[in-house]
Amino acid sequence: MIRERAYPVEPWHVRETRLDMDVLAQSESVFALSNGHIGLRGNLDEGEPYGLPGTYLNSFYELRPLPHAEAGFGFPESGQTLVNVTNGKIIRLLVDDEPLDVRYGELLAHERVLDLREGTLHRTVHWRSPAGREVCVRSTRLVSFRQRSAAAINYEVEVVDGKPLRLIVQSELVANETLPAQSKDPRVAAVLESPLSAEEELTTHDGGLLIHRTKVSGLRLAAAMEHEVQTTARTNIESEGYEDWVRTTIACVLKPGETLRVVKHLSYGWSSRRSLPALRDQVGAALAAAQLDGWDGLLQEQREYLEEFWDSADVLVEGDPEVQQAVRFGLFHVLQAGTRAERRPISAKGLTGPGYDGHAFWDTEMFVLPVLTYTHPTAVRDALHWRHHTLPIARERARTLNLKGAAFPWRTIEGPESSGYWPAGTAGFHIAAGIADAVRRYVQATEDTDLEREIGLELLVETARLWRSLGHHDRHGQFHIDGVTGPDEYTAIKNDNVYTNLMAQRNLTTAAETAMRYREEAEHLGVTDEEAAAWRDAAASMHVPYDPEIDVHAQVEGFTRFQEWDFVHTPSEKYPLLLHYPYFDLYRRQVIKQADLVLAMHWRGDAFTPEEKLRNFLYYERRTVRDSSLSACTQSVLAAEVGYPELAHTYLREAALMDLHDLNENTRDGVHIASLAGAWIALVAGFGGLREHDGTLCFTPRLSGRLGRLEFSLHWRRIQLRVDIQPHQTTYALQHSDPKETLVVLHHGERVEVTGAEPATRPTPPVSEPRQTPEQPPGRDPLIRLPERDP
Repeated sequence: MIRERAYPVEPWHVRETRLDMDVLAQSESVFALSNGHIGLRGNLDEGEPYGLPGTYLNSFYELRPLPHAEAGFGFPESGQTLVNVTNGKIIRLLVDDEPLDVRYGELLAHERVLDLREGTLHRTVHWRSPAGREVCVRSTRLVSFRQRSAAAINYEVEVVDGKPLRLIVQSELVANETLPAQSKDPRVAAVLESPLSAEEELTTHDGGLLIHRTKVSGLRLAAAMEHEVQTTARTNIESEGYEDWVRTTIACVLKPGETLRVVKHLSYGWSSRRSLPALRDQVGAALAAAQLDGWDGLLQEQREYLEEFWDSADVLVEGDPEVQQAVRFGLFHVLQAGTRAERRPISAKGLTGPGYDGHAFWDTEMFVLPVLTYTHPTAVRDALHWRHHTLPIARERARTLNLKGAAFPWRTIEGPESSGYWPAGTAGFHIAAGIADAVRRYVQATEDTDLEREIGLELLVETARLWRSLGHHDRHGQFHIDGVTGPDEYTAIKNDNVYTNLMAQRNLTTAAETAMRYREEAEHLGVTDEEAAAWRDAAASMHVPYDPEIDVHAQVEGFTRFQEWDFVHTPSEKYPLLLHYPYFDLYRRQVIKQADLVLAMHWRGDAFTPEEKLRNFLYYERRTVRDSSLSACTQSVLAAEVGYPELAHTYLREAALMDLHDLNENTRDGVHIASLAGAWIALVAGFGGLREHDGTLCFTPRLSGRLGRLEFSLHWRRIQLRVDIQPHQTTYALQHSDPKETLVVLHHGERVEVTGAEPATRPTPPVSEPRQTPEQPPGRDPLIRLPERDP
């Protein structure tokens, strides 16, 4: 079906042309700005009305109790929740004595624009007060990519009518904002209500500072602001402060044609170790650096940073303007989530909202990091360092579970398991193989042997040890991994999940090979030749379930004999199923929340023949309901590979437009970072056919009938490769390379040598669809189909 377009389709902007109060929270997520360290939701400057206030610092959390109906050994007792920190976005305006509030007076015009090349959120407001006075307000907000601790707002007010006007600007820092209820559990709600305890308040003539500390986790936060005021009118400026708020007030009388301009500089910092004076000095230094550059300097730095990013990451799509806008929007949010995270997690919502309590999941390694590996690899290095930092906690968790190696958490901020439901949490051990694969992929793409030796080896070793202790050889010598949950959370606690087994297999072989390359370092980790041999034996004898009667792989052992789900009599309002049916009912039937075996065919395509992929795809397509935003992009990739490019295109649109169209009706809690990354994956791995096996880039380009062209770039071993796919030919070119530089790629299996001096062009073979038409469960076809062609 076609959803109403929330934003006009533009290649480099997301524009809101009117303020719709019914979707205020969703727009706050879409318009959120972040650099991976600071996150500012797209709330209105004046703070009210709001859908959900939000200002976040990566990994700044509070501990809260994890409720269990019945306690059990090994159940985590506390969780971590991202805290809404001190809000520095608020700039209130009083026109004479009337507060600018879009709910009162007349809102004559209202526009907000997220500029993907500038890295800014621009707002224009034309408002008439209840007393009939008119002003035009223009504000531009940025969170600096260059200066990690800095954000800034340029706020301008102009008198529109023909008489002098008294204006009062109140710029604030506010801690412990009142938030909508985040939990029905009174113990959790009590912890999250006013979670910050005041430690210091300081005011200056032009600004101020607040320092707070969380009550349970003991993390310390500092937020500071300073202002630059520019106007020809006489002004009065003063500041005042209390333990939870600081306000700078700017008063003036503007004549017609005069403008008041206020530049608000913000800085944030937090620490679990640094003293209060040290943190105070840190944010003070960050403010001084931002003020030294000034607003114009910050804006120029932002443009230059994004110009460099888009040069190596931009995807050009001809034939579907909505996808063109959406894939750039997605890449922008993926960049915002990870670029300055710097050894902190990339969470499922980035820093755009409180969804999932701010936790990182397995989708970081399997959806977000693949995109960043080829577009912004330094962010991947930092993300892997974060996982390595949590390794001691993962080792302890493994010991609690009577396992060896490291059991990484299903969901976390700082490392401890924060999932209160173990069948979909603890049992999802495949996260370990995802982390190992992120190491393998990053090292292959960058040849960063320093990281491989310093932290990659240890991550590979400890995850391999986990698999060897979790699995076992049966009496026939086959290796099984029993009692686990794969990516599909509707098929929990089962034996021999194909995705888990195949990813664990590669984890084991990669660990053994890497340990042999770094023998001395491996010996320091206690790795012996016998242990490495045991990993190879387990990998070689890994059991992969297959049903010879119907010629498909069973997602888990025995899956194809489970009772079928009654899709025909499942009404549309009963989706997502987990909210309307007991897990017991879901776990024993052939119903799939999200791509699982199909995901295995993407990341371990070398383990399947083309014929097996087609049969498997058709079988699981009929049983996958896509109650997860992670599914559509993977189904797009495999639909393209097995010969259904038009279906692949519709799944691409679902992944790409997840938040711009609010398809799951939960964008209010933050954007879906993995689904936005999935738009890139669907285009590059689906229609571009990108695969990486044995250290060689392989492409099998194939376009849908509606796509006239697809271009994308990849970072690969200090080379930037540009791939230009057209209906009848594909061109590979090296950008910014020495003429003598050479790269070998595979094009539909053909070896192609590309040099810095000369691109290589090969035919793009036509796509012939298989005879059998894919079927989805009734009512679960892709959410956003292609619009009708103009006559």
